[in-house]
Amino acid sequence: MTNQLCIILDFGGQYNQLIARRVRECGVYCEIKRFDTPIEEIKALNPTGIIFTGGPNSVYDESSPHISGDIFKLGIPILGICYGCQLMAYTLGGAASTCVTSEYGRTEIVSDSSCALFKGVPEKNIVWMSHTDYISKLPEGFTVTAKSKDCPCAAMSNAEKKLYAVQFHPEVTHSEYGKLILKNFLFEVCGFTGDWQMDNFIEETVEKLRRKIGDKKVVLGLSGGVDSSVAAGLLSRAVGKQLTCVFVDQGLMRKDEGDFVEETFTRLFDMNFVRVNCQKQFLEKLKGITDPEEKRNTIGTEFYKVFWDKVREEADGGFFAQGTIYPDRIESGKGNKSGQGSTAVIKTHHNMVKMPEDITFDGIIEPLGELFKDEVRKVGEKLGIPHELVWRQPFPGPGLGVRIIGEITEEKIKILQEADAVFRDEIKKSGIEEQLTQFFAVLPDVRTVGVMGDHRTYDHLIAIRAVTTDDFMTADWARIPYDVLARISNRLCNEVDHVNRVVYDITSKPPGTVEWE
Repeated sequence: MTNQLCIILDFGGQYNQLIARRVRECGVYCEIKRFDTPIEEIKALNPTGIIFTGGPNSVYDESSPHISGDIFKLGIPILGICYGCQLMAYTLGGAASTCVTSEYGRTEIVSDSSCALFKGVPEKNIVWMSHTDYISKLPEGFTVTAKSKDCPCAAMSNAEKKLYAVQFHPEVTHSEYGKLILKNFLFEVCGFTGDWQMDNFIEETVEKLRRKIGDKKVVLGLSGGVDSSVAAGLLSRAVGKQLTCVFVDQGLMRKDEGDFVEETFTRLFDMNFVRVNCQKQFLEKLKGITDPEEKRNTIGTEFYKVFWDKVREEADGGFFAQGTIYPDRIESGKGNKSGQGSTAVIKTHHNMVKMPEDITFDGIIEPLGELFKDEVRKVGEKLGIPHELVWRQPFPGPGLGVRIIGEITEEKIKILQEADAVFRDEIKKSGIEEQLTQFFAVLPDVRTVGVMGDHRTYDHLIAIRAVTTDDFMTADWARIPYDVLARISNRLCNEVDHVNRVVYDITSKPPGTVEWE
């Protein structure tokens, strides 16, 4: 990269990606690296600043992830967050101990505005705490720059060596001046200039793609989602008809979505578009399967079988392209060390799958491999991709397969497609669509007694789900107005065959997740 670089060393914190996103929102390019990345490799990358993430461990536990004190001798400004704060203290001769009173959630701190980190921040401000240990002894040369009622060292610094640390999480929206604190570290302490811009990214990426691909062909797996769509846009701009996009329609998409994808890409882009319709094949493989993880694995396995079979027909040397984005690479385990600072697997990801041995390409191309989702959307807008596609809500890889609880059948798919279409249409008509981060319908495979006309019914229940969130780390259920809910329920029961009851999911995350499976 030609941009200035901030390295984020991951110690297993759940907010590591959020830290990176906040840094990039400030116009600073950053990369997440494992906590045990060799010092020589860090030096070779020549970062302008380094951030230590949080983590679930205690620094005084020998099995916890640690770091060599040599990193503090590089002369590079460092910011430690939560566990990273305690690690900085511990490594430099201070100490961390178990809190008398742990702190979780919104907490008021008193900060020192003379500290570069708190420039422009009110003396009293609210931050997000989540810790059971605290710094009980400061390292030599450090001073306390913030404290709370129960935490004597909510922040510390050694301004001379440009080492700063905070016990709280400035990256989450609950820390009201968190973004300013991060910005102060990046610009006031490190001296970043903010040279990470999407316009430059598009120009540089298209030029790199042209140089790398030359006159060879490219095959891209297109799902119709934001990532693969933007990747297709960049590749199309770079090499035009040299690009072939393979679209596998497994019959688990939203109503009419396969047709929408085909129409959009054949109209917008100069490329070869190949569609494979294979719902019956998928349904046969899914027959009798009810376990969510088994469904995911079955859908993923069959998807790639169908996809690679078609690629074998289309491939003729050249390159293979993927819509992989930066979080895909991190979530696939490349950002953590197993057993030390590793994050728990919540559900299977199928973004990165090994290529069959009998298929050979000259190389793999991942034009979005360094971008987060919000950055991908910005690129999509600048490429002229339609708003409704660029801003499509998150959609699970297995599609409606994990929004149908229990066995997947053709009848259930049709019911859920119709229900989801009605729900989405009513939300759009009500004018509250922009207020919701994500909303969708679920078919829980529950039948209930109802009365329609003079007849008793025993039909399906539809659950509707709508959430608001900034980062998907936490999410709150959306307060949809009662009159809108009433119209949705009325239309679902009257317009969708085999539906006689509607419920609204009012579970936040945590304890629930956004999806049901």
